[in-house]
Amino acid sequence: MGPVATIEARSAEADLKELIRRESEAAGFQVARIASIADLGREAGSRLARFVAEGAHGDMDWLETTVERRQHPEALWPNARSAILLGLSYAPGEDPLAALAERARGVISVYAKGADYHDILKPRLKRIASALQRASGADVKVFVDTAPLMEKPLAALAGMGWQGKHTNLVSREHGSWLFLGAILTTAELAPDAPETDHCGSCRRCLGICPTAAFPEPYRLDARRCISYLTIEHKGPIDRALRPLMGNRIYGCDDCLAICPWNKFAEAGREQRFFAREETDNPPLADLLRLDDQAFRQRFAKTPIKRTGRNRFVRNVLIAAGNSGQKGLAEAIENLLADASPLVRGASVWALGRLMSRDRLARLGDVHRIQESDPSVLAEWDAELAP
Repeated sequence: MGPVATIEARSAEADLKELIRRESEAAGFQVARIASIADLGREAGSRLARFVAEGAHGDMDWLETTVERRQHPEALWPNARSAILLGLSYAPGEDPLAALAERARGVISVYAKGADYHDILKPRLKRIASALQRASGADVKVFVDTAPLMEKPLAALAGMGWQGKHTNLVSREHGSWLFLGAILTTAELAPDAPETDHCGSCRRCLGICPTAAFPEPYRLDARRCISYLTIEHKGPIDRALRPLMGNRIYGCDDCLAICPWNKFAEAGREQRFFAREETDNPPLADLLRLDDQAFRQRFAKTPIKRTGRNRFVRNVLIAAGNSGQKGLAEAIENLLADASPLVRGASVWALGRLMSRDRLARLGDVHRIQESDPSVLAEWDAELAP
């Protein structure tokens, strides 16, 4: 390529980067950075393979079935040359950990306190991708963590932040509160400089974890993570972990909220998406009464709906058992005859925390004899053991 052609190519790249910057700003993103896919190493893919091989992914079977495609974007789309990483801040306006003291309420993770972020991000990404495609003629694909693409290593390579000791992305400007979206393209775009790790000797995110889900810095065991347990885990939650969950009923913000870099995050930019009474740490008493229809209606268009009523009520029952609120026992008793074994089993455990053993034994005389599910019978056996 001659000098003139080189100058023209660089000018075209600069024009495309300016287009991306302009379009991303118009779409409401706070951050837009570019990475060269060829520059992404294999370390992140190796960590993922180890994570799955050790079984630390729990019953997230989709991770196991897509692990090879996830290890590098080239395995997902061989023709992709550049990745555009977009960040949307969801920094809260108040301390999300303060609600943990309100034991009669269920605490919902900040990211789930409103409209589903997939629905928020995807149209915005498509707008930027379409503008790039029109201007360059290149092919584009958009991703919001529903495809086998590891956005966090790409975001670090693009200079958006770094993966902290809690394994989440940390930004010097936005702390741990960024939704991530990605656009892969066949266009060759000049990459931004990668970010370096600024965690230093800080271990706050590791020390605050209620269930000790980090065996070491930068490693997560999802099987002990409250976010995994309340959202992805399909069966009964380990009895030893239940008391440690407190009143967290959907996700967990502890390791995110304690990060010192959050002090630079500007709250409120996207709060219009999170102004929903339904998800504002609701009273446990209200949630214990949800049948499937009421659950779907209450949590329509939120991330919570995808978990399903039975898993969600299981979480609520654990929070109720940890609450010390004996007035919840009547509502829980009604769930001993629920159609879901998952709910029935969690009900037995919750009542074991809130009522006397003699009273629970009397309930067992009625419900245990009618029970056929092994997991529920195991809960009765554990609570009524001599």
